[in-house]
Amino acid sequence: MIYSDRTDAGRRLAAELTRWRGADAVVVALPRGGVPVADEVARALGAPLDICVIRKLGVPFQPELGMGAIGEDGARVLNDEVMRSARITPEQLARVEEAERAELERRAGRYRRGRPPVPLQGRPVIVVDDGVATGSTALAACRIVRARGAAHVVLAVPVAPRDWAERLDRDADELVCPYTPAVFWAIGEFYRDFAQTPDEEVERLLDAAAARAGGGGTASETVLTAAGVRLPGRLTVPQGATGLVLFAHGSGSSRHSPRNRYVAAELHRAGLGTLLFDLLTAEEEPDRAKVFDPPLLGARLASATREVADRPECAGLPVGYFGASTGAAAALWAAAEPGARVAAVVSRGGRPDLAGPRLAHVRAPTLLVVGGADATVLALNRTALAGLGGERELAVVPRAGHLFEEPGTLEQVARLAVEWFTRHLGKAASDWAI
Repeated sequence: MIYSDRTDAGRRLAAELTRWRGADAVVVALPRGGVPVADEVARALGAPLDICVIRKLGVPFQPELGMGAIGEDGARVLNDEVMRSARITPEQLARVEEAERAELERRAGRYRRGRPPVPLQGRPVIVVDDGVATGSTALAACRIVRARGAAHVVLAVPVAPRDWAERLDRDADELVCPYTPAVFWAIGEFYRDFAQTPDEEVERLLDAAAARAGGGGTASETVLTAAGVRLPGRLTVPQGATGLVLFAHGSGSSRHSPRNRYVAAELHRAGLGTLLFDLLTAEEEPDRAKVFDPPLLGARLASATREVADRPECAGLPVGYFGASTGAAAALWAAAEPGARVAAVVSRGGRPDLAGPRLAHVRAPTLLVVGGADATVLALNRTALAGLGGERELAVVPRAGHLFEEPGTLEQVARLAVEWFTRHLGKAASDWAI
């Protein structure tokens, strides 16, 4: 197998990692060559992209041969076998390490541009490079992300020697590689174009990834006082945002829902802000009566909408609601409030029927998205559709179950939501400006 270039390799590698879509994973690249590969993976998974700056410690008389590696957090990995065969002295090692440490600090500062690392605590982390040879840099990266709190470490590369698992499976929970040839001399032999990735390209890709994730605007943890109750959330407003979508989570879900976070990331890429927040406190969540209480949840959503609309970064932005499961009923309940300025509503596998008589008072264009295999909920949505006021539409995703866990189905939900919100929030922005 020969890859055209690192972009081609990244696309093929991403095809091996689809199960991590919607799993709240972080893609971590090894600069420089690993960044174009990882960027394709991050785009395909809808995941944030970060870097783990590693410097290979090359043998003094053969720099391309790694005798170890160092990382940002003081990580240091040495290949004893290479050092013995090359007869490296402590003095030689110290000189190489000193030079590489200075270069590591320079590159880390240049690439990050003052941006803090993406939080890894409790999340799956996919470490990506353009290939593995000796494995020293990959080993150091796996140890660094583990030290930063990664819950599950995946090392993913387009090409590696056939015996790579024997060297690296102790530091990664999972290894992914589409091609492990029996004869392996160097990573570059498996690329038609293996030109060195310039710093400017790394910076461009990282800046674009930060913008997709809201880094080009504002993103922050927040606490809302909705209907007298303090509720935690995360507000992300990309630079130049054209609207704001509030997520109403359903039963058994929260602002950490990987499915809703995936949809939110796609909305950010389309230039829309999002607020993911919990409608119930931690103490209230076990109470099933509250989970299925649309008036309570709808009132809190409406209150949170008014509060967030007063924030400077959200001022003047048209508002939409994205509701999942029982959260869909809350979204429609709030949208039916007298005087509510809600420009669009999308329901994912929702229970709009729970909004009952309020459905007729909803004037916001409403899209109901249901899985084709979710027979009971599909029937309830068809009934609710007839009772909705204003523009409404039902979209059925073939073969999808209630949670849209089947390959490609969540991507369809995100695409439908982006199209619906982009169209209707954009129109509302024009109308409200008049």
